Amino acid sequence: MDGVSTTAPAAAGRDLPHPARAEIRLEAVLHSLSDPMRLQIVRELAADGDELSCSQFELPVTKSTSTHHFRVLREAGVLRQCYRGTAKMNGLRREDLDDLFPGLLDSLLAAAARQAVRLGG
Repeated sequence: MDGVSTTAPAAAGRDLPHPARAEIRLEAVLHSLSDPMRLQIVRELAADGDELSCSQFELPVTKSTSTHHFRVLREAGVLRQCYRGTAKMNGLRREDLDDLFPGLLDSLLAAAARQAVRLGG
């Protein structure tokens, strides 16, 4: 998959750009996960283990802000998004992230879970 676009098939005109595995940068991944809402999105996807539509997330932000958060995660290579009918589906790019940065995602998720317990959230 290295060097190949990972854009998922979608209806004409509705393809979403994704970085190829070889283009994913550590600093972009870390930046994307530095926001509490984006970290929450990733935690929910990791817990579910499958794809979720944008509407399945209950984020305490406006729809446009939510869209921004999903875009940042997609452009960093953390998420894969594709349209299925009218739903925009989101999946964690765990295989790509684990291949490029072994243990990073699991460590971040574990740290986020410990922090949530410590802070009561």
